[in-house]
Amino acid sequence: MLQQRKPVKELDPAAFEAMLALENWGKTCALPLLQKELIKIRASQINGCAYCLDMHTEDALKYGERPRKIFAVAAWHESHLFSEEERALLQLTDEVTKIAEKGVTDETYNKMIKYFGEKMTAQIIMLIVTINAWNRLAVAAKQIYKK
Repeated sequence: MLQQRKPVKELDPAAFEAMLALENWGKTCALPLLQKELIKIRASQINGCAYCLDMHTEDALKYGERPRKIFAVAAWHESHLFSEEERALLQLTDEVTKIAEKGVTDETYNKMIKYFGEKMTAQIIMLIVTINAWNRLAVAAKQIYKK
């Protein structure tokens, strides 16, 4: 029989507070909210994190994203709904999330620098790292998003 899993927030509040500090830093990043949500949705799709998908699709809708575009994130490579900047952002999200496959390619990194500059690219990498950490915490604890 599978035991109910407790989230890190309950078991080690200090560790959870450290994650919240990183999340709160992400709020200071000048990347537009909808682009932040695209990152969170895409990484959560790759990682199979239903908790985060539920939360971030809801947030994207709240911030004004069109449902059609949210639905297309899973197939962004084939969709005409994304700008070149968003495509670079989603490609970087894919590569950082699946870092063991091939790392971050020079092509992707150079596109990011072209569209976002060096500092913002570094900040975007941190945003991707942060959602990947949240995904792993939620999936490991089998969390369910309840609002």
